[in-house]
Amino acid sequence: MSPATAAPLVRGWEVVIGLETHAQLSTQSKIFSGASTRFGAAANTQACAVDLALPGTLPVMNRGAVERAIRFGLAVQATVAPLSIFARKNYFYPDLPKGYQISQYEIPVVQGGRIDFLLDGQARSVRLTRAHLEEDAGKSLHEDYHGMTGIDLNRAGTPLLEIVSEPDMRSSVEAVEYAKALHTLVMWLGICDGNMQEGSFRCDANVSVRRPGQPFGTRREIKNLNSFRFLQQAVDFEVQWQIDRIEDGLPIEQATVLFNPDTGETRAMRTKEDAHDYRYFPDPDLPPLVIAPEWVERVRGQMPELPGAMAQRFVERDGLPAYDAAMMTQSLATARYYEAARDDCGQAKLVANWVMGEISKRLNAQGGSIEQAPVAPATLARLIHRVVDGTVSNNGARQVFDALWAGESADVDALIEARGLKQMNDSGALEAIVEEVLAANEKSVAEFRAGKDKAFNALVGQVMKASKGKANPAQAGELLRKKLG
Repeated sequence: MSPATAAPLVRGWEVVIGLETHAQLSTQSKIFSGASTRFGAAANTQACAVDLALPGTLPVMNRGAVERAIRFGLAVQATVAPLSIFARKNYFYPDLPKGYQISQYEIPVVQGGRIDFLLDGQARSVRLTRAHLEEDAGKSLHEDYHGMTGIDLNRAGTPLLEIVSEPDMRSSVEAVEYAKALHTLVMWLGICDGNMQEGSFRCDANVSVRRPGQPFGTRREIKNLNSFRFLQQAVDFEVQWQIDRIEDGLPIEQATVLFNPDTGETRAMRTKEDAHDYRYFPDPDLPPLVIAPEWVERVRGQMPELPGAMAQRFVERDGLPAYDAAMMTQSLATARYYEAARDDCGQAKLVANWVMGEISKRLNAQGGSIEQAPVAPATLARLIHRVVDGTVSNNGARQVFDALWAGESADVDALIEARGLKQMNDSGALEAIVEEVLAANEKSVAEFRAGKDKAFNALVGQVMKASKGKANPAQAGELLRKKLG
């Protein structure tokens, strides 16, 4: 589907969105120095002479950062440039000691590529322009400084991969789904920890509006969005702001804007610079980055199975619907949990249902990830076995799961016994209950024989009530139909 096909309109305007995402690479040291990248250290304790730009210091490229860029390029089916150039991006800001940022401009390390994801159950693909390596700046601290600004250079030189999309997205929802897919991928590849609260994964959204079929409008860039919720809120506000302004006959000025999560509004920070304002030129202290084909192939050989390929395998081998397969590959940990439980019980669809249902509900409520789930895959598989063999009903299984999650026990069978949840599988005892129910509910029997299906459900309910919920519903229904002729 092309970006403009079936694009939703806002008050008759088409929204155009491109994202620039900064993924902090998972190296232990910085991109051009040996200083640590550990988060949370005291201010300015992880800034060495290179990071401080002291006279006579020279940058040295971090090989691990390059390998992570190669891994990303292969994953998104991009071109990994055999030769790329580092440039100086010149601007002056208190937290940029050198007065320039080392980045890539004309020849980035990753060129092209795409990110695939589902949007409302439909396959979507957003093209990538590029992904380039660069260093992060420091941080200006404005709080608790008695009206002054403090500078923390711990982040100066932290390795980033800036991933730039084409302006292919047409709604805030689509932008969020793209960002989530990208977030999943960089974590899956192990190149970024994805911690948005710590700034490891943050997005800049370029937003403009236009009448359908017209040229692109003037864009404004919303900086440093560090949550998917903020991304959606910021884009939605910005779209309405731009439309209101244009319809009032006022121009849109290209600008860099900030989003205030407390008010839900964007505000202009500065007029947006163009590339020539940064006076890019090749960094004379860094030679061209040469990536030999053998290096690329070595990285390719170490690549994990990618989320899209794994989801397709779950569809073809396990028979999962495409949506379920996508949910099982939201993270590598989720996929591993699903596969472990599936292998133990052989019930792919039931495992997926439990992961998407009871497990996700609890993890979302707690703000946790599946690695923190107190119910192990083997335990879930055992519970599913007991549902499938008729030992416990679906409702009873949820009660057992509650106890498992609360840590009361890890023994499924013991919990079933202790709570009296074992279903009645004695055909003689169940038959006696069915006969009693039929005798006591002549009206429902007559209504069923007159063609009213609801009466049958009422009879099943009476059997379940008489058995105190221990009857197997399927077995009870079978017996009822047999008795009713």
